[in-house]
Amino acid sequence: MDKRAEFKAVYDAVYPLIVRICYSITGELHVAEELCQDAFIRYYQRMDTIPTGEQAKFWLIRVSKNLALNHEKQRGRERNAYQRAYRQPKKGPESGETSVLRAEAFQAVQQALQELPENLRTVLVMREYGNLSYREIAESLQISESNVKVRMHRARERLGQVLKEADIYVP
Repeated sequence: MDKRAEFKAVYDAVYPLIVRICYSITGELHVAEELCQDAFIRYYQRMDTIPTGEQAKFWLIRVSKNLALNHEKQRGRERNAYQRAYRQPKKGPESGETSVLRAEAFQAVQQALQELPENLRTVLVMREYGNLSYREIAESLQISESNVKVRMHRARERLGQVLKEADIYVP
């Protein structure tokens, strides 16, 4: 199989998953798509050194997850600087009661996710937003499957506690 065909096969198989993972971290589809593009560019440049098949998938998951987390860190720094400079709270769109409630619930979950330690947040995002199996998560993070299950349990408990303490109901 030539390099182009191999790339296309990996791209077709992994792209939707990578977009979902990046979107769950960033909350913005266009940003998630850009981050996926960056991850696939890096993959294409390093195809000769990366094993094919499942290992390529897990490599792309790790790279895209790290790109998304770095993007969010940068965005958080920019947001904090903007709020310090102008002291204006961030306003959301008000297009109807349902959309406002949905947006608030989404923001509450995103904020609660950010309060989780990275090792717990990562497994939860990969499972819930990426629809990865425990085995796939374990291989991607290079940890045992039982460790993934423990982290998932702890992440769900902590997320529930954070939402409960903030008195937020998420349907």
